[in-house]
Amino acid sequence: QVQLVESGGGLVQTGGSLRLSCAASGGTFSNYAMGWFRQAPGKEREFVAAIARSGSNTDYVDSVKGRFTISRENAKNTLHLEMNSLKPEDTAVYYCAADLRLGRPARAIMSYEYWGRGTQVTVSS
Repeated sequence: QVQLVESGGGLVQTGGSLRLSCAASGGTFSNYAMGWFRQAPGKEREFVAAIARSGSNTDYVDSVKGRFTISRENAKNTLHLEMNSLKPEDTAVYYCAADLRLGRPARAIMSYEYWGRGTQVTVSS
């Protein structure tokens, strides 16, 4: 059983930056492709970014390309999401997720077997 715990969320002004982290335990981290998703109030959970097991391949939703960077440290069982030039529309609860089966970046929620509880990101205008 894999446990995922997100951290690094908070309140930031428009144009600011945050770095989210996701600490994994209970499994072999390097066996999992990882993803970040977010859910704003009243909206469905949506894909943000994903990274392959080795970190060699990444994928981003168009709205965050050039502003967000996903990375992983397999030796530390940690996933990161560097978020720059934040906008009010980035406000959401951010979740990390782990996928054992595919091993490559995936956008579909159903591709991921394990989820964290989320961390709140609020961007003020």
